[in-house]
Amino acid sequence: MSLSTARRAHGPVTRESDPRTAPRARSVIPGRQRWEVAGLYGNPVLARLIETFLNRHENIVEARANPATGRMLILHDPEVPSRVIADYAREAVARSLEYARTHANRPLASPDTANASEPARPRGEPSAPTRRGKRSATVVRGTVAAVAITACGKFGMTLLANPLVSLGLAAAATAIVVKKAWRQSDRTSPQSGETTPRRRPLRRVIGRHKRKLGAATTLSVLAQLAEMTLYALVPSIVLLLARGESTILARLGIAGVATQLPVLVGAAALACLTMAALGYGADFAWRRLGQTVEDDWRTRTYAHVQQLAPADLESERTSRVNTVLTEDISQLGSFVGSNLHEVIQLTTSLAVLIPVYLLLAPQLAWVAFAPVPLVAWLSFRFHERAVADHIASGEHRGRLHNRMADNLQAHTTVKAVCTEEHENTRIRGLSRDYREANNSTDRSAAAQTQILRLSACSALVGTLLLGGRAVLDGQLPAEAFGPLIEMPANALAKLTRLGSITDQYQRTLAALDRVDSLHDLPVESGIEGRPLPAQRVVGKIELREVTFAYPGRPATLRDTSLSIAPGRTTGIVGTTGAGKSTVAKLLMRFRHPDEGRVLLDGADVRGLGLPDLRRAIGYVTQEPFLFDSTIADNIRYGTFDATDEQLVAAARTAGAHSFITDLPAGYDTMVGERGAALSGGQKQRIALARTILRNPPIVILDEATSAVDNETEAAIQHALQAFGTDRTMVVIAHRLSTVRGADRIYVMSPGGIVAEHGTHDELLALGGIYANLWKLQDGPRAPACPVAADPRGLSRWATEP
Repeated sequence: MSLSTARRAHGPVTRESDPRTAPRARSVIPGRQRWEVAGLYGNPVLARLIETFLNRHENIVEARANPATGRMLILHDPEVPSRVIADYAREAVARSLEYARTHANRPLASPDTANASEPARPRGEPSAPTRRGKRSATVVRGTVAAVAITACGKFGMTLLANPLVSLGLAAAATAIVVKKAWRQSDRTSPQSGETTPRRRPLRRVIGRHKRKLGAATTLSVLAQLAEMTLYALVPSIVLLLARGESTILARLGIAGVATQLPVLVGAAALACLTMAALGYGADFAWRRLGQTVEDDWRTRTYAHVQQLAPADLESERTSRVNTVLTEDISQLGSFVGSNLHEVIQLTTSLAVLIPVYLLLAPQLAWVAFAPVPLVAWLSFRFHERAVADHIASGEHRGRLHNRMADNLQAHTTVKAVCTEEHENTRIRGLSRDYREANNSTDRSAAAQTQILRLSACSALVGTLLLGGRAVLDGQLPAEAFGPLIEMPANALAKLTRLGSITDQYQRTLAALDRVDSLHDLPVESGIEGRPLPAQRVVGKIELREVTFAYPGRPATLRDTSLSIAPGRTTGIVGTTGAGKSTVAKLLMRFRHPDEGRVLLDGADVRGLGLPDLRRAIGYVTQEPFLFDSTIADNIRYGTFDATDEQLVAAARTAGAHSFITDLPAGYDTMVGERGAALSGGQKQRIALARTILRNPPIVILDEATSAVDNETEAAIQHALQAFGTDRTMVVIAHRLSTVRGADRIYVMSPGGIVAEHGTHDELLALGGIYANLWKLQDGPRAPACPVAADPRGLSRWATEP
């Protein structure tokens, strides 16, 4: 939707005129915006007004204003321009502030009824009087329900004492809570706001490793059973010592305390050993499964990234992609290796606790089962509110990491312009924002954990109270109540981990969203095109009426046509932005023309097999990349089976052998990260040697000698004359001396227009753009000395002060 269409659909937008109350954008990306609003902090009424005004727009998926942080989050249709949504945000804040001021001294009514010109309520949202009426009705119903329960308390307690009833109610309530919460968490992507349902995210995370999952689950169940057996035996031993012989063991033929004690202690020891052995196996199996899942996702995702088109990868921050490949995928493996293990243990504990209560103390079942749906509801309720905090924390972390990475890479630039304190201030601000976002998330997580622990402990206290009275009244045998003292504590202690598990589940879903977003980027097309054996490449290159523009920029090439003869050296020169490097990118299929065709030996490059096409072309850029390895490894990169003799010959041709042999370690010298240990000219010569070693039929040098001195450039050009024999050489340069000896030179002007072409001498004789550039770079010749022909004048000049 265009800006004009959006304005027609939703009416004119207004902007807040007072800069002190105007909202400030903190992050604006397609589909999501985050704003900081003055006056929103600690003002839930203003938050509700802003949400009401924003949610009326059909292109806004969801708007949330947080009075605890003073910020608002807007999830919207990515097709709508960000500036339109920004206007909506400013308009909503302005109207909300005005509405709050005009209604400050009277009861707050719905903005829809207060001013007909203001936006209507979101669909399905009741008016303020209706909400108050519903709240009153809710209070009345609650009061009536409380009176009814009090009046029928004895009957209700009797009903709940039925274990089947209490178990059924608890199971039904828990199932409803869990199903609703998980369905809601699976419905919408917390990162992008998409409304497409997820397809079983946990199954997708596990992938093809279901057998390993089954083995780890079995070990977890057995280890938990051994642990609960141990917790049941310990109280039984204490009761044996306190009350004497156990009637249960006596019925089994084991009579006398002296006999029963070794049996129970031996059983406890066996349970302890079994628990340790199975626990070790379960922990190792889950950790191995987590590592396997992490390795599987990382290798598949990295392989996908390697197949992305350069144009698509350029639009993604390298540090952001690296974060997905490291932190986000590690989150997937961590959840599988740790949190799923806890889920199995919790499920097993509850599955054992239910039949134990039904067999040993059915009258206490309702006390043990009642907190389960409450704890589940509280856990999911807390994390519904924490999703936005997790996303905000991730955004702040990404900004902080990106800024620090940029600063480290630009360390020399920062030092050169003395902006250390400026960068320190920016990092402190980003770190403070990240800390505040984490503090908000941590407060919610801490409160959730303690409330869950309180709910679980209340069940334990209730069990001890009612169970103890039942034992005293003779309604429950002490031997049956003994195991119940420790087993609920064990199960409910794991139940308190539900909040942390849910927290990690939400983080895993957010991480999976980011991994999926990376997988959604399309791979390069035409990989399986027509084969192009290197030995059959002639090297004739043509551009026919090619038009190309980078996204959001004017056309770099416009109806550009040129022909590069095979087996010859062709130079391309021109001003910055004339499209010289773009020609190389189109030939390499790093970019695709909007109109026209790029031909190699008469065939459109888009129909050729992509690996064969790039193997046939050696491409050396102005800023070559060197890996953190030895010089020999960097020259051999792409030609790994080259011999030492071939390696040295390529380095000699590129003019690199002399400086390499002067280094203490020679070809085994480590170049450092991105070749930091070498100069710019040295890196260019190593990259040139890499291409020479590959021996491709076509070579493109894009400012490949711009960082070398004139003497070195002359030596390299002399060597390349022999290397370029019967080879198509395309030399892109600003320095005209680089292309002086080319068989044909194209002079390009802005817009990709071929202004002139010819040899060096022909272009000088033409007296056009090339001739003017040559004069500027070669400089005017020094005038003859006016006294050179007159010795007397020279004598006078020499004697003058």
